[in-house]
Parts: sequence; structure tokens; C-alpha cells
Amino acid sequence: MAHTHGGGLFRSFWMGGFESACHTNRAGQCLDMLATTQHDLQAEADYALLRQISIRTARDGVRWPQIERGGRYDFASLAPMADAARRQGVQIIWTLCHYGWPDDLDLFSAAFVDRFARFCGATAAFLAEYTDGVPLYTPINEISFLAWAAGDVGYIQPCHTGRGLELKRQLVRAAIAGIEAIWAVDPRARIVHVDPVINVLTPRGRPELAEKARHQHEGQFEAWDMLCGRRDTHLGGHIKYLDVMGLNYYHANQWEHPGDGAQDRLRWEDHPRDPRWVPLHRLLAMVYERYRRPIFLSETSHFGIGRGPWIAEIGEEARAALAAGIPLEGVCLYPILDRPDWDNEQHWHNSGLWDLEHQPDGTLQRVLHEPYYADLVRAMRRVESYRVAA
Repeated sequence: MAHTHGGGLFRSFWMGGFESACHTNRAGQCLDMLATTQHDLQAEADYALLRQISIRTARDGVRWPQIERGGRYDFASLAPMADAARRQGVQIIWTLCHYGWPDDLDLFSAAFVDRFARFCGATAAFLAEYTDGVPLYTPINEISFLAWAAGDVGYIQPCHTGRGLELKRQLVRAAIAGIEAIWAVDPRARIVHVDPVINVLTPRGRPELAEKARHQHEGQFEAWDMLCGRRDTHLGGHIKYLDVMGLNYYHANQWEHPGDGAQDRLRWEDHPRDPRWVPLHRLLAMVYERYRRPIFLSETSHFGIGRGPWIAEIGEEARAALAAGIPLEGVCLYPILDRPDWDNEQHWHNSGLWDLEHQPDGTLQRVLHEPYYADLVRAMRRVESYRVAA
């Protein structure tokens, strides 16, 4: 296996991400993906699997709805995971709000911001006992996506429509308050913000939609601009809050406006592709040139038989980004374990490096997907050979 150390922020360039969503979906079902995949029970074995393939850094989740009850905290669900990561020597980027919060909180209230800040401080104090290294935290996972899903289109609860920008501002307030609470506990902490990087195009033959397409494309920068104080300055943004930038990228991240259905998506799987398709390394450059912050690919994967070809392309795009002078800090395979659909837990996506097989005793056995792994090893070696030569 190729040596895969990162450039300073992370213990390894290649990382694994554990699906940690714990929100309430539009059907009113409370999700807990860490429990559904049994990662909460098998954390030590899961981290050991990462080590076997030279991955030393992972994204993982802290389940706020489970830990806090009316301002009181019980970290019993987090302690075994934190202890397992310490024993296995795996560096964790902890997500503190992965779309879920305590049931008694109104997402749009001032109390949400205050309670989240207190929770961030309490969690940082708790986790300080489990590492001597510099801690890494993602306060709110995908502010832009959450604002869209919960505030614009009613996809996840509280299922509002037409309030996306209002919610984005609220989430930025909460993130800033949470960051300050974390830094009050440990000023060394690094803050990782993750959000999708997208490419939105004007539909062919519809020049009248060009301005709307441009506005939708530019919307991906709003939360980052708020955090660093470029817009909505009343929120208190400052460049110090936009610390490390994680970009999430999947096959459906490029589309024609409005992007409401599969018919609008630029098809990654087509050969030749639509000539308007923008290679990933150029999207990474777009974000890096705008903000000049440490940057990494915080989520990427495909599903089914496309897993291997996808990661092979991601490896080449990572090489191209590095060759273009973009200081790419890493690539996170997300999800590293297969996961079910948020709206149908009977439908598994077949998107992990490890598939999960139900055993008679109820255990979900981790089964390596060999073709994906073979292409991953080749991608690792290709990227590492460039990084060593450079």
C-alpha cells in the first residue's frame, strides 16, 4: 500500500467518512445512521479497518439529539467512539450537528443559537479528554444543503418552503457562536466547514434563464461568504471563522437550471460527456481562488458498479488539482460504509468501500467491495507518486 500522509492538517491524505445523519425526515421518522449501520457499536473495528488501508483520518458524528436533554448532557453514546478512535490512532473530524437537534428546539429561534453554542462548548470539553492533538470540528454539516432541504423545499423537517436564505443566516449565526464556544475550551481547535461544490448551467435554447442559472450557481458561496464576513455583516462573520473548507462532490453536482429532476443533470456516466461538464479540479480551483483557505474533498463516492471508475477519476482529478498548484489536503470517501436511504431504510445505496451484510445474530458484517478497493489502491498510488515527486 502506498504511503498516504497528508500535508499537515490531517494524518492521512485519504480519509473515511461515516454517515452520521440524525435528523427527522419528511415522513416524521427520526433517523440515526450511526445506529442503523451499527457504527456506534462497531466503531473500534471500523477504525481498525481504516488503518488496514492506510487511512488515519475520518469524519464522524456527534448525535446532538441523543446527547442533550433540556440543557443536560449525557455523552455515554459518544465516549466509546472517542475512546476507540484514540486506541486506534485515528484522527476524527467531529460533526456536531448533522441535520438533527433536540426535539424541544425551534430551529429559527434565538434559543437554538444559544443552546447549540453551549452544546459545542460542552462537547469540546468532553472530547478534550480523548486527544492530545489539535481537535477538528465541523459545527454544522452542509449549511447550504440544510438551508435548502429544511428551509426551501420541505425535504427534511421542519419542512419549510421559501425560508432558505433566512435559515442559512440562522445556521451561520449558530455556527459562529459554536466556534467561539469551542475556542473558549481549546483555542487550538481547527474548524472545518463542509458544503457541496456545484456547477449550474443555463439550459440549451433557454437564454432567458441565464440570470436564474447564474444566481443558483452563485448561491453555493453564500454561507461561506457569510461566515467570512463578505456579506450579511450583521451576522458577525470574519475570515477567522472560515478556517478549513471541505467540498462535497458527487455525480449529480452539475446540472442545468433549475435542477429539479434527473433530466436536468449533466450525466457523468455518458461517454463522451456533455462538453459543458467542468472537471473537478477546476471546480476546486474556483473555490480555492475565491477564498484561499485550506481545502479538501470532504465527501465523494458513487454507487454500484460505478464505485471503482468514480474513484479512479477522483484520483486523477486530485493529481490535476495538485499539479495546478491547488494545495489539496485530502480526499474523504463518504460513506466509507454502505448506508440505507434516508426515506427508505430497506433500500441500501451500495456506495461504501465496505458493503454491510446482515448476519443471523443481527450483526451487520463489513464486506470489502473488492473492485472498488482495487481501483482505490491504484488511485492512492497515482496520487502519492505525484505528491512524493513534487
